[in-house]
Amino acid sequence: MKKMRLIILVIGLFLFVQAAQVQWEPAQRLTWNPGESFRPRVAVDSSGGVHLVWSDTTPGDSEIYYKQSTDGGGTWATSQRLTFSSGSSGNPDIAVDSTGKLHVVWEDKAPGNSEIYYKRSPDGGATWSTSKRLTWNEGTSWSPAVAVDSSDSVHAVWSESTPGNFEIYYKKSTDGGATWSTSKNLSSTSGNSFSPAIAVDSSDRIHVAWSDATPGNTEIYYRKSTDGGAAWSTSKRLSWTAEASAQPAIAVDASGRIHVAWSDATTGDSEIYYKKSSDGGATWITSKSLTWNTGDSLSPALAVDILGNLHLVWSDKTPGSSEVYYRKSADHGATWTAAERLTWNSGNSDVPDVAVYGSDNIHVFWYDFTPGNSEIYYIRQK
Repeated sequence: MKKMRLIILVIGLFLFVQAAQVQWEPAQRLTWNPGESFRPRVAVDSSGGVHLVWSDTTPGDSEIYYKQSTDGGGTWATSQRLTFSSGSSGNPDIAVDSTGKLHVVWEDKAPGNSEIYYKRSPDGGATWSTSKRLTWNEGTSWSPAVAVDSSDSVHAVWSESTPGNFEIYYKKSTDGGATWSTSKNLSSTSGNSFSPAIAVDSSDRIHVAWSDATPGNTEIYYRKSTDGGAAWSTSKRLSWTAEASAQPAIAVDASGRIHVAWSDATTGDSEIYYKKSSDGGATWITSKSLTWNTGDSLSPALAVDILGNLHLVWSDKTPGSSEVYYRKSADHGATWTAAERLTWNSGNSDVPDVAVYGSDNIHVFWYDFTPGNSEIYYIRQK
């Protein structure tokens, strides 16, 4: 009888684990261009529509392109070119507000040096505004990120070298992108600050993480605003390692927990690390390594679903070529599922992004060199 109960327990555990595993459809290739398509960024609207932007060199210089799916990733509309610039346009990011308006930021070299630009679609990607220049600086402005709050105010951050070294800057729009506030320096450190990531929680607190070289090697820093970007907390250092900590990703769940992941080279190879705060950024758990691989683990991206589950993707060079991997946490980052390899390609699969609709519609994008040049690929949960 005891043996029978043990067998039943083992079978039940096996079925539970199988049910907990995310099942994935075959990957789809979304671009078929003669140029290089790279750095996809994604947002999902309140109806489950998926909105994708990326950089593409097909016109000659890099330009920003857009593509959408209105059926949750099953089929995709024709690509739209969003920029027609005399200089290279790159590193886009996208956010969608509560009414389905789309907000896109990117860096553009049309003025001679790189500046931050913005445009919006008031109708879910059907039509687009003219491009709006957000920075007018002597130095380089690059690597922008964008988020919206519950009032549909738009918040943008980027890295800017106008002070001499790179700093993290912020500005916002309270009228849907028509006008913007004066830029605000968030980092103000002696070392270079770069790769900002931004998230807004359900109480409209704004959370920003970035990489900062002030300590000598690069570390992850964090700052928040509880009043819509007017005032900001003191910067908080999140990592204390012997080697570079870089490429932060940030997400906030419905209970206000703040989740940050990044790539860290302390062990020799780069690994993905994670930490969280359950009290609005006042205190943080000890950093946790989520990968233990022989190859570099890079470019993490994080998303949180409506149940608070965390979804993490990254690119990993352990197989030889770079491939995309996935892990999930159903207990707010305490434990994580085993790493799942999502790509099995002959070329490098790099710099993934992830978005979730509801609790079980996971969308993952990356750029892939398998076709010979770089193209955008996509995979979703079954």
